[in-house]
Amino acid sequence: MKKKLGLIVNPVAGMGGKLGFKGTDGAEILSRCRQMNATPESPLKARDALKKLLPIKDELEIITYPLEMGEIEAREAGFQPTVIGEIKPGETTPEDTRKAAKEIASKNVDLLLFAGGDGTARDVYSVVKDQVVALGIPAGVKIHSAVFGVNPRRAGEVALMFLQGKIKNVRLAEVMDIDEDAFRQGRVSAALYGYLKIPHEQNLVQGMKSGRAVNEDLEAENIAFYILDQMEPESIYILGPGTTLFQIKKKIGDKGTLLGVDVVKNKQFIATDVNEKQLIEILDGKKAYIVVTVIGGQGYIFGRGNQQLSPAVIKKVGKENIIVVATRDKIAAFGEKPLLVDTGDEETDKYLSGYIRVITSYHEQRLMKVEY
Repeated sequence: MKKKLGLIVNPVAGMGGKLGFKGTDGAEILSRCRQMNATPESPLKARDALKKLLPIKDELEIITYPLEMGEIEAREAGFQPTVIGEIKPGETTPEDTRKAAKEIASKNVDLLLFAGGDGTARDVYSVVKDQVVALGIPAGVKIHSAVFGVNPRRAGEVALMFLQGKIKNVRLAEVMDIDEDAFRQGRVSAALYGYLKIPHEQNLVQGMKSGRAVNEDLEAENIAFYILDQMEPESIYILGPGTTLFQIKKKIGDKGTLLGVDVVKNKQFIATDVNEKQLIEILDGKKAYIVVTVIGGQGYIFGRGNQQLSPAVIKKVGKENIIVVATRDKIAAFGEKPLLVDTGDEETDKYLSGYIRVITSYHEQRLMKVEY
């Protein structure tokens, strides 16, 4: 008997990332993304995951929704899916995701694979709860939930091993989401919505984003002083989002953003809350550094909440000019686990892999491995 894989693709997931919109929830933001010719991230990432399942193509039935909600991606990956339900092409909504989840789950699928971000996970959870084993292909801007593969390829590998019976354990994993309107204004308002049942493979599934320890502020301040003291005159410094980097921004001036990407030259802001296109224009022919921090509980330095720092931007700056900062407590919590990258481009992820120095305090660094 063939295994049944449910597939849902949120066709607009991730569109706002490179534009600096911090998400794609809401009709107004989606409209702006389309006006600016934003490229959806989920189709390519869904195909990357599905290609990992080709070894069991003849033993697998993929049940999906029409066109851009899964059918196209499945066919382009080399499958002949069973297509159910109806959509209005180019006009899909969260309600379509919920309908798809309900109808696909009713087909007694062995695994429900969905491509999107936290909003998509929340929509799937609202319908299936813990009644179906599910797994997310990370394709959104904000991915705080613990229900996603480390990257799309790893999500495909987990799905393959689970369907082959090589992963037998399942666990309940957190579905988190944030208020995007508050997020765009620099406020993080996250909430736990429930738990999806996922295949349990610790090294291939990402953790939930964690909060900050109380004593991290002093450590972050020491890091800030060190970075400021090391800044080269006339060089461009691209400062990513996050509370650790916000300590640097506060010492430069009051224009810096907590959750945006800001640009500094000669210890003054020259642009704030920029998108990918603006960064590429600023970088033209100039020496530059990218300063990023590590996402607590997950370990990502690129590909989660800082998609403005795209493969094109990273390659212009160069791996040798990437500076990673993180407090001692945050790094200690990872133990021997590596840092992670998920830029959406495998060549760039390979380029970033290896070892990198992480600044943990003034004149204090730690060598850490980077994987994808």
